[in-house]
Amino acid sequence: MLCLNDSIRHHDPSVQRLLSAVEEARSLTTLVLAAWQVGRLLTVHLIEAVLAARACQPSAWPSCPKCGVALRSKGFATRQVMSLCGPIQWRRRVGRCPQGCASAQVAPLDDALGVPPYQRTSGELQALGCALAVFVPFATAARLLGWYSGGVVSPRAVWCWGQAAGHQAMEHLQADLATMAQGHEPTPEPLGAERAALPLALGADGVMVPFRPEGGKPQGKIRWREIKVGVLARLGQHRTRTGHIVTRLHQRRLVAVLGDIEMLTPRLWLEALRQGIRSAPQVVWLSDGGRGLWRLFEEQFSGYATGVLDFYHAAQNLWKSAAAWLDGRTTQARRWFGWARHRLRHGQPDGVLADLAEALEVEDLPDTARDTLATVYTYLARHRDHIDYQVYKELGLPLGSGMVESACKWLIQQRFKGVGMRWSEDGFTHLLHLRLAWVNGRFETLFGLTLSPHL
Repeated sequence: MLCLNDSIRHHDPSVQRLLSAVEEARSLTTLVLAAWQVGRLLTVHLIEAVLAARACQPSAWPSCPKCGVALRSKGFATRQVMSLCGPIQWRRRVGRCPQGCASAQVAPLDDALGVPPYQRTSGELQALGCALAVFVPFATAARLLGWYSGGVVSPRAVWCWGQAAGHQAMEHLQADLATMAQGHEPTPEPLGAERAALPLALGADGVMVPFRPEGGKPQGKIRWREIKVGVLARLGQHRTRTGHIVTRLHQRRLVAVLGDIEMLTPRLWLEALRQGIRSAPQVVWLSDGGRGLWRLFEEQFSGYATGVLDFYHAAQNLWKSAAAWLDGRTTQARRWFGWARHRLRHGQPDGVLADLAEALEVEDLPDTARDTLATVYTYLARHRDHIDYQVYKELGLPLGSGMVESACKWLIQQRFKGVGMRWSEDGFTHLLHLRLAWVNGRFETLFGLTLSPHL
């Protein structure tokens, strides 16, 4: 500490005050925070020193875009940008056309650093702000970012960064969809041999989100709109400490769209190709009874996947039939439901269907009960090829669509359905694509970052 004191004493008196705060710190928390302030200031000094050295190097001046004459230096000008470690200033050469053309001044060093004109925050600060906005409201993200960088960040700035990054993610997706539509399939994501040997599960569901009634205006009655969510994952097996075998998801990838099934289909197929649906040893489709979802399965995935109707959704419909036929308040209704559920689970779906058909033949059955029984029978009969649960269990496949429902909760509900939240279409869509980039492991690529796995 004394050596550090002596080495930087003549550079900046403010550093001495920070070093004194470190020496006077009593608790570990106070010591860490004081040392953090020193490290941040020294980082700024180091960066500014490097930039000052680069500014002294010869500059390669481009030609004037209007007259073609090489630009000429007009001296040095100061530039300041807010970064993760605080505000950074540097002086660099700026040039203009010697013929006096009305064109913007050029700073070759800024171009070399990848800093566009008028940019007031550095790329890594924007990336961190967007990463925080993926999980928490914009005001909270701005507050956390200010604590980290030692400056003031407005929620509006974080919102703008997220919108720009989300728009960029949307453009990447549209480019990939256009390429696929031209017959060029995407390159599958790399998988280790062990993970590539695991079954691939996929499914889809919908979740409602509150939107503003008139674009960006917050006034008026909430308008609820459905978001279609798809999930893909490799199914691994894990033994718990108690000896139970449970399923774990690996390489989870999510797809979502504010739109209908037709809009979800190419996005889900694009991600399925990336996740190796053509080479997976086994593929399973998991979903509840939504007709649009099963139409998607039949049209796009039935040639690759085994369809599994969510067992708990099927059991829920069995209870509806028991409640309508035998009165859900009676012991007989509960006993029949338990027996029917057991047989459905353990390889006797035809027996359950036969019971429902027999119940429909009962005389003096109320019309409402008959309609309910007919609906449940038609529902299970339509999914007869998707309810062989004993076979699926023996194959090690899950029987429920819990992975899809949990994806809807994590991706949509936790971020977009907070208290008082109402979204504009653009605001929602851009943040949704930013959130998808994060969960799908493409966030760093979106910002052109190469981060150490230890950071």
